[in-house]
Amino acid sequence: MKNNNYLDPAQRQYQSARLAHWDRMAKKRDRWRGMGGWYHQRLEKIYRFLISPGQRVLEIGSSFGDLLAAVQPESGLGLDFSVEMIARAKQRYPEIEFVKTDAHNLSAIKGPFDTIILSDLVNELWDVQQVLEQLKALCAPRTRIILNFYSRLWEIPLYITRLLNLATPTLAQNWLTRQDVTNMLNLAGFETIRSWQDVLWPLPLGDFFNKFLVRLWPFRELALANFLVARPFPEETMKNPAVSVVIPARNETGNIKAIFDRVPKMGRETELVFIEGHSQDDTFDTIKKEIAAHPTTRSLLLRQAGIGKGDAVRLGFEHANGDILMILDADLTVPPEDLPRFYNALVSGKGEFINGVRLVYPMEDQAMRSLNLLGNKFFSLAFSWLLGQPIKDTLCGTKVMWNTDYDLIAANRAYFGDFDPFGDFDLIFGAAKLNLKIVDLPIRYRERTYGNTNISRWKHGLLLFRMVAFAARRIKFV
Repeated sequence: MKNNNYLDPAQRQYQSARLAHWDRMAKKRDRWRGMGGWYHQRLEKIYRFLISPGQRVLEIGSSFGDLLAAVQPESGLGLDFSVEMIARAKQRYPEIEFVKTDAHNLSAIKGPFDTIILSDLVNELWDVQQVLEQLKALCAPRTRIILNFYSRLWEIPLYITRLLNLATPTLAQNWLTRQDVTNMLNLAGFETIRSWQDVLWPLPLGDFFNKFLVRLWPFRELALANFLVARPFPEETMKNPAVSVVIPARNETGNIKAIFDRVPKMGRETELVFIEGHSQDDTFDTIKKEIAAHPTTRSLLLRQAGIGKGDAVRLGFEHANGDILMILDADLTVPPEDLPRFYNALVSGKGEFINGVRLVYPMEDQAMRSLNLLGNKFFSLAFSWLLGQPIKDTLCGTKVMWNTDYDLIAANRAYFGDFDPFGDFDLIFGAAKLNLKIVDLPIRYRERTYGNTNISRWKHGLLLFRMVAFAARRIKFV
C-alpha cells in the first residue's frame, strides 16, 4: 500500500490546484446558485432511501454538508480538504462534526461507521484506489460504502453548462465507468453488492424521468449518475453462534416427529420454534408430545392468533433466542439436512441473507405443479429486476439471516407496511432495503409425504402480482 504521507510533485500540484479551486467555489456559492440544485435534491432523495436514519455516517468530500444532514445520522462526520467548505458546513449544521482533511490521508479518522458516502468524489481524486484502501480501517464487517459519480456520456453537456456558468465549474475530471470503480473496489478489498444508473433529467419537473423512465432500457444508459453499493470482503463474523429454526405448522401432524429426528445440530445450540396455525388435525398436541419426548432439544411451541405464514414467521422470530434465524416449512419439501449449508453460507460471510432456491435442480415429479413452476420463474425475473440483486426463487420457504438483521428489518417495516401474508417478501424487501448481500442457495425440492399444500394457485398468484406492483412503487421507482 502506498505511503499516505508521501505526495509526488505531480500529485502535490494536482491537490494544490484543486484546493484553491474549491475554496474559490465555496466563496462563489455565497452569492451564486447555478442549476445544480435539482440534481442535488435528487441525490438527497436517493441517499435517504438507501440509508436508514440513526446510523453512524461518514461522508468524504462533504462540501457544505447538505447530503450528510439529509440522511439524518445518529452521528455524522463530514470530511473535506477545503477550509472554506468546512467553515460553511459547520455554520449550516452545527449538530454534525466536520473536519478538514485530505481524502488521500485518513489515518487520523477513527471508525467504524455504518455507512461511508463518496458522492461525486472519485471524479476528483488523484488516486482512487489509495482512498478506497484506507476505508477498510473505518469499516465494521457490516459497513456499506455508497458511491455516485458522473457518467462519461455527460462529459460534453456538463462542460457546456459550466462554460455558460449554469453549473459549478470543475477542473479536469476522472471519467470512470461502473466497471472501473467496481474493479478498484475489488482491489481495495470491497465487494460490490449492486450498481445502477440514476438521474435522467437533472432539471425541474424531472420526477417522471428520474423515477420511472431511467429504470428502463435504453433510457437508463443515458443517465447522468452511476451508483454503487459495496461492503468489505466477507469474513466470519461470529464464532459458533446459536441457531433458531422457526417452523410454521398447519395440518402437519405426520411430519412433526421427522422434524425432531432430522433437523441437524448447528452452532452452539439449535432451537426449534414451532408456530401452530389453526390446524384441523392434532398438530398442536403432536408437537407437545414430541417436545416431551426430546427433552435435550431446546424447543418452543407457540399458537398463532393471526393468520398466514407471514404472521407465523414474525411471531416465531419475535420469540426466537438464536443468533441465526432459519425458516423451515413443516411439509419438509426442503430437506432439513440442507440447513447446515445455509448456516455455513451465512457464518462464512458469503451472504447476509441466504435464500433457498428450488428452481436449479430437477424436482421430484409431484413437488410443484407446472403452472406454479412457470409462475415462480416469472416472479424470480421480476423481483431480480426490481431489487437489483439476482433472486431466482422468491417463494422457497427456507430463508436464513442474522437475528440482528431481522431486528433492523422489523424496525424499518413501516416503510413497506404489513402487506405480505406469505412472509417471504417482507424479508426479501427488507433485506434489499438494508442493502444486505442476498445469496441464492440451490436445494433439491421434494414431494410432500403428508398432507396437502396450503397455497392457492390463483388467489395467491394474484397476490404476487400485487406485490410486484407494490415493490415497484416502494423500491424501484423512488
